[in-house]
Amino acid sequence: MLGDPDAPPPRIRAVCYGGGQFIEQEIEDCDEIEPLLDKFAVTWINVDGLGDAKLIRQLASLFGLHPLAVEDVVHVHQRAKVEDYGDHLFLVARMVHLLQETDADDVAPAGLGLSTEQLSIFLGGRFVLTFQEAPGDCLDPVRQRLRKNVGRLRQAGTDYLAYALLDAVIDSYFPIIERYAEALDLIEEDLDEGGSPEELVKLHHLRRELLLLRRAAWPLREAVSWLMRDGHKLIEEATQVYLRDCADHVFQILDVVESYRDLCADLREYFFSLTSHRTNEIMRLLTIIATIFIPLSFVAGVYGMNFDSNVSFWNMPELHWEYGYFTALGIMAGIAGVMLSYFWRKGWLQP
Repeated sequence: MLGDPDAPPPRIRAVCYGGGQFIEQEIEDCDEIEPLLDKFAVTWINVDGLGDAKLIRQLASLFGLHPLAVEDVVHVHQRAKVEDYGDHLFLVARMVHLLQETDADDVAPAGLGLSTEQLSIFLGGRFVLTFQEAPGDCLDPVRQRLRKNVGRLRQAGTDYLAYALLDAVIDSYFPIIERYAEALDLIEEDLDEGGSPEELVKLHHLRRELLLLRRAAWPLREAVSWLMRDGHKLIEEATQVYLRDCADHVFQILDVVESYRDLCADLREYFFSLTSHRTNEIMRLLTIIATIFIPLSFVAGVYGMNFDSNVSFWNMPELHWEYGYFTALGIMAGIAGVMLSYFWRKGWLQP
């Protein structure tokens, strides 16, 4: 097992509670953790950063983690899953982030910049151990509830804490999905106003990011379903009810993501339809202009023939008329007017 040399130095933080007590502190050395496990009913150890292989081995030894699960912690491209190792459960979920934190009105052609991060959760009888790739996560609502003693979190066991962490990850999907809804609404408005090829590029990247979002959420559905279906001695029956709520939220996420991916495809077809319609309008206008000029070209061609009127009186005598030129122009204007009137009555000139 090797740590990630490019990852930032790990930062360890402990949150411990039970029996009316609560502490939150930074951990400088792994030796500080064991007394906390003995003193408190629930100990949550969160590790930000996977760059220290020695530290990860120490934690694995301290908590008795299975080597295969520890390998999955370091190799951060795991799909969401649950693995049963007897005395502890190993859960993987994927947190999602947007690199572009601007308003939806400023959607870049390359999309919103969706990225995912692996959150590894070990659930034991008296501990919850979490590993993240880098600092910054969506778990602050859980920390605030623990600090303020809101709800039943500090009165429940480690299984409820693991549920709360999983629920926080799932709930963090919804604001991001809302951003995609705003971006798609904006693109639809731009298309209604005419649109441009840049909107098509945005749609392409948004659809790819929605696919990435779906790939992160789909295995999460299976993981939560496993916890509900098979259960475990570490998960109390009362917590199963809350896991059903997690499952419902995952189903909602998948339904909305699928609908937005379909909307991307619909908007792309809409763009092509608008482009085709504009092309047809241009071709119709050019065809009308060409049709009008066909008889005018005929008249001009007739009077462009080099027949000598001195040879015969019938060789274009109107060329010697005083008003012959204006008469020819009048005939051509009349022909054009009659054709335009006919096209208008047929509705061919109307948008």
